[in-house]
Amino acid sequence: MIVLDRVLLVAGFMLLLAPAPLTLARQTSGQAGQAGPAGQNGQALPDIPQLLREVREHQKQLEKARENYTYTSLQTTEDLDASGRVTKTESGEAEEFFVNGHQIGRLVKKDGKPLDDKEQQRETERVTKWVEKAEKPDQEPPKEGQQISLSHILEAADIRNPRRQSYRGRPTIVFDFAGRKDLKAHGISEDLSKKLQGTVWIDEADREVAHLDVSFSDNFHIAGGLAVSVQKGSSFRFDQELVNGEAWLPTEGGGTIQARFLLVKGIHQHFVERDYDYKRFRVETQQNKDTKVVVNEKP
Repeated sequence: MIVLDRVLLVAGFMLLLAPAPLTLARQTSGQAGQAGPAGQNGQALPDIPQLLREVREHQKQLEKARENYTYTSLQTTEDLDASGRVTKTESGEAEEFFVNGHQIGRLVKKDGKPLDDKEQQRETERVTKWVEKAEKPDQEPPKEGQQISLSHILEAADIRNPRRQSYRGRPTIVFDFAGRKDLKAHGISEDLSKKLQGTVWIDEADREVAHLDVSFSDNFHIAGGLAVSVQKGSSFRFDQELVNGEAWLPTEGGGTIQARFLLVKGIHQHFVERDYDYKRFRVETQQNKDTKVVVNEKP
């Protein structure tokens, strides 16, 4: 996945829009199980817990559908100084695809320039190794405790101010959320969720997450800050769209993060990622250990 992965990889784990058991912890606008207030056109809002259950089920379908696509990911990172001025800019363009739930990327350009022959060979060997590993029958996706999902975040959140808005010309159900400070956290997943706040836009017709804005409302520490410390105010955003009229897939994201590793190395970065040129494909691993992504001519 795009920007969401990147932000929380900084914190040492992954953030994915992966399915997870979802129960609405608390709803401050209307009671769970009942329809919320009317929207702008007077039509009653859908039952929010039921809406989220439908989003989760659609996300399960998306997890399967994305295995059929390859796409181009362009990531740009800017290093910032204490005053927020850009001191360094780097970019990378990669061919991304999924194998048995594992996201794999083949770097094709660095800072706008194609890789040289030696770099291409190293990248081919690296990607082939990861594809072969992902294709093993006993290979499993990351365990539940190693992931953070949107469902996890909403489980540990107060849901506020549900309403209707148009987003990119489509009706959406929008609500704000904030981590529950009084929640007794069990593990990193719930501890992180307590430190987040944001807003989510859900496409009303397709029951898919169209947009997500999230920020850290407090500092977040791993191992008491000895391993990683993410600073309050770090934020990220995420977009999905209906691609080729076939499936909802990530298209854009970005954010700003300030963190420190091992009490020594600090980073302050702004990053943007665009995902585009989705194509159906299949992966072929040749006997000479050269993994190829073969694009299907027709859906």
